Amino acid sequence: MAGSTDVMLRDLKLDTVESLPDDFDPTTVINDILPPVAIDAKLVNGIEKPREIVLGRNVHTSSLEVTEPDADDEVTGEREAYMASVLARYRKSLLERTKHHLGYPYHLDFDYGALSQLQHFSINNLGDPFIESNYGVHSRQFEVGVLDWFARLWELEKNEYWGYITNCGTEGNLHGILVGREVFPDGILYASSESHYSIFKAARMYRMDCEKVNTLISGEIDCEDFKAKLSLHKDKPAIINVNIGTTVKGAVDDLDLVIKTLEESGFSHDRFYIHCDGALFGLMMPFVKLAPKVSFKKPIGSVSVSGHKFVGCPMPCGVQITRLEHINALSRNVEYLASRDATIMGSRNGHAPLFLWYTLNRKGYRGFQKEVQKCLRNAHYLKGRLTEAGIGAMLNELSSTVVFERPQDEEFTRKWQLACQGNIAHVVVMPNINIDKLDDFVNELIERRAVWYENGKLKSPCVASEIGNSNCLCAVHHK
Repeated sequence: MAGSTDVMLRDLKLDTVESLPDDFDPTTVINDILPPVAIDAKLVNGIEKPREIVLGRNVHTSSLEVTEPDADDEVTGEREAYMASVLARYRKSLLERTKHHLGYPYHLDFDYGALSQLQHFSINNLGDPFIESNYGVHSRQFEVGVLDWFARLWELEKNEYWGYITNCGTEGNLHGILVGREVFPDGILYASSESHYSIFKAARMYRMDCEKVNTLISGEIDCEDFKAKLSLHKDKPAIINVNIGTTVKGAVDDLDLVIKTLEESGFSHDRFYIHCDGALFGLMMPFVKLAPKVSFKKPIGSVSVSGHKFVGCPMPCGVQITRLEHINALSRNVEYLASRDATIMGSRNGHAPLFLWYTLNRKGYRGFQKEVQKCLRNAHYLKGRLTEAGIGAMLNELSSTVVFERPQDEEFTRKWQLACQGNIAHVVVMPNINIDKLDDFVNELIERRAVWYENGKLKSPCVASEIGNSNCLCAVHHK
């Protein structure tokens, strides 16, 4: 090796290189035509400033006070009139905010008028969905019907699964990781750095050792780094979070490659537990041709999805499915309920199963397939429009999340309710987002960028490190 180095140095002919001039100053800053590299920074009046995490407004400044009724309110009706006016203004604001909603994965186009007749009941599915408690005002029959539908979707027989309808996607993740921890009390949790924050919250809550795994530029887990991390703990079982669509970039971890990496690292199927976080794309991927399968025929332990995202429920909810054999490690009988406790929460929203059951029956597999196709088609349209406008953008395969340069104006970001991280933002194209709305967004973005970058006098930052060289349209990468 040393000989080859000598040859290389001789070929460079360093002895013919002229020495540096005596007045050379190595600290001199040379102005060149390269664009600024976006590293946690933003432009303020043409000057690059460190970027701070911008939090939302303090709601205490706009909160609606709760006051005691006056003695004569029942007679005058003034309080009822006041509350009606407050609610009317609130509804108007919701209509306006819904018009400009692009950054979060919520399906906002739905009609559940048929279920309004049930809103007068306090429906609570406390306890195990499969064991009726003494509280009779429940919707377990609807809940189990929904769970059966998802079990079929993920290829798990009725007598082999257990699950429940959660209050949100985070609860599904908390439950999935908890089941893994109960199966393997000394297990190490592995999750990619682009996993949802609830995964790392679970690690803190359950006092688990956690290895954060690097990702590829797409946001997908880097299985080479995963293998390296596994080699550090070969003596302990592995609990793995696999992302079926990452939060920011919509990247889908390669489940088959994750399993192969575990096997090649010496982990037999009885020494690892895989939880699949499918918050949004877990319900979209089954309807995409040639997409890899999330299936319990593979050695996975649990899958969770959100119900208020692609399905479109008016309240946060989700679905968590695991293998029946695993739940015994977690469950306890509760005499007070006359049921079994195996869920994260005690009381559970009994209305959510009704909304999920109603939507699944109305749309069915074909209805969801049409909506998935619409989302993917519109996402490609948005990415194309951004690229044509000279805006760096990325769209992962199997995804409806379009990632692009972060807007320089927080007012614009708040108007369109964009989700941002570092120097990138994203739009999640959902079934309620049509071409007209995407055109309005892009047209306004183009107008605002002309102001931010003074019609081309200032250069937009390089975001190649976050979305890849081929997607960055800065002066260096756009030839």
